[in-house]
Amino acid sequence: MNDHSAMWLEEIAEGSAAAFRRFYDAYARLVYRLALQMTKDPAEAEELCQDIFMEVLHKADQYDPARGSVEAWLAVRTRCRAMDRMRKRQRTAAAEWIEEALPETAWSEEQESVELAALRRLELEQVKEALQGIPPLQRMAVYGSYVEQRSHREMSELLNRPVGTVKSLIRYGIHNVRRRLDAMNGKEGGSSQHETFKARP
Repeated sequence: MNDHSAMWLEEIAEGSAAAFRRFYDAYARLVYRLALQMTKDPAEAEELCQDIFMEVLHKADQYDPARGSVEAWLAVRTRCRAMDRMRKRQRTAAAEWIEEALPETAWSEEQESVELAALRRLELEQVKEALQGIPPLQRMAVYGSYVEQRSHREMSELLNRPVGTVKSLIRYGIHNVRRRLDAMNGKEGGSSQHETFKARP
């Protein structure tokens, strides 16, 4: 995109604030557009964009022209950072999601007995444990598809995997969660070893 970008990165690595400003002016729109495609949230895309340019400021010396263009380097960093944020969001939002995802009971919390309330909490903990026990890519695919309601194509771009692989990750992820829940509850067909099916990368 810019003949001077590699030179700017060299100067940024040497501490040039002027080079950083020029680099930012040249690539801010590109990085923000990539971030918005991945997050679907303008505020989060803005934060992600800031994170990326902070990385540029401190890690400009890591760019290797032999491995690709500056645009490709920024795209990879943006995708990796978006996936990191997604993993963190999974951990912090897991409890809320699971509670909303479980079928509504026919009684209110005020009507629940102590035993029923305790059982419901146990079920939530089991689902959380089952989710945390499946392979990371499967967990991200399930979370992105059902919680964030991303399309298969969007998940394909985020995970950098073909659409067919994303569908397999979701299918195997759901299957593995069910197997783990069955194993926890001692149902026939469950495995005490928590056998896990993996989709091909």
